[in-house]
Amino acid sequence: MPTTRQALLAMLSAQPGRDVSGQALADQLGVSRAAVHKAAAALQKQGYAIRAVSGRGYRLESESDCLTGEELALLWPHRPGRALEQVDSTNREMRRMLLDGAPHGTLVVAGAQTEGRGRMGRVFLSPPGGVYLSLLLCPDPDQPGDGTAVTAAAAVAAARAVERLCGRELRIKWVNDLYWNGRKVGGILTEGLLDMESGRPSQVIVGIGINLRTPAALLADAPEAGSLFPAGAAPCGRARLAAAIAEELLRWDGSPAWWEEYRARSLVLGHWLTVTEPDGSRYTARAIAIDDAGRLVVRLAGGGARALRSGEVRTRPAPRPGET
Repeated sequence: MPTTRQALLAMLSAQPGRDVSGQALADQLGVSRAAVHKAAAALQKQGYAIRAVSGRGYRLESESDCLTGEELALLWPHRPGRALEQVDSTNREMRRMLLDGAPHGTLVVAGAQTEGRGRMGRVFLSPPGGVYLSLLLCPDPDQPGDGTAVTAAAAVAAARAVERLCGRELRIKWVNDLYWNGRKVGGILTEGLLDMESGRPSQVIVGIGINLRTPAALLADAPEAGSLFPAGAAPCGRARLAAAIAEELLRWDGSPAWWEEYRARSLVLGHWLTVTEPDGSRYTARAIAIDDAGRLVVRLAGGGARALRSGEVRTRPAPRPGET
């Protein structure tokens, strides 16, 4: 049962920029006009641009970027969700929710992380202005795909949502980085909880971070990082973008079409790379394919090919004769 605040926000959001009388709202909500006034005041305090004019009623002036439970409940109505302005890590928060029985499709969204993490234990800078989310997946045992496949699907889902809501076409740097305009604007961390009998993940937590409207000054410690809208004028709010990404990812069915889209958005295919293996060894190679297992197939400068399952890659100019 939605609260009066949730119901009021839903009604005003359905008619943005239009005055709705307090009496009409009270009648539809089944509460007093005083209760409507109290709910509107509470929403205003949370940051919603609600204008109250005597004799005219209430108006939601524009889409407000308010990361609240009320907002998320509107956008993610059929599955559990949690909205937080700040958290240590959305993936950690999801693990805590798992202890309380969180089901498939549970969504956590935060406006900042104090202990954001990336691959291989690295720090993932998570200042205010970004949107950080974790989605819980409980895979079908018969559905193909491992952590690499889920990560690739998450990259495609994020790119689709950003393109639809923000008008920005993201590129994907193998395997989990999201780029726009030559700078990294997002990343993905997938963590699986194994079923000891089958050896397959029983639950997968997919963490995704996007620099939506992060000021450049907050990204100074990450020189390659950028923001989709550093001036702050993003066309959609954080909760809306997070819900759209999660909706796209829940559509993942393990089909080859997802890999095709992942390849089409690739930032590395066809380019020369500096490859750093997990053991620290480096060499030059050219990216020639991404197979359906998510491996990056490279042709070595000195001849031969390798299929990489892990490691780091960086684009570079073509090697000079004799260089490897």
